[in-house]
Amino acid sequence: MTIKNLLALATLICASSMALAEDVAVPAATAAQPQTATVNVPARGITMGKVEAAFGAPTQRESAVGKPPITRWEYPNFVVYFEHEHVIHSVLR
Repeated sequence: MTIKNLLALATLICASSMALAEDVAVPAATAAQPQTATVNVPARGITMGKVEAAFGAPTQRESAVGKPPITRWEYPNFVVYFEHEHVIHSVLR
């Protein structure tokens, strides 16, 4: 086999493998979309009294733990963490 024939064969093989390629498209409706939270949660820095006034009594109150004391209040859709009397974090369930 000559070099010319080998080049022609290699070209044929490359062209035929490219013809077998397949495009896969994902419709926009089924693509993963980030969900936006619509739950209002207590802002950082507000006091326990303001949280209770705005959101009502929690479904469960956990006692303070550690130094500084960290307290946890549980609501149906979120959990609030306090350091002393102030909100340090609110987490959606």
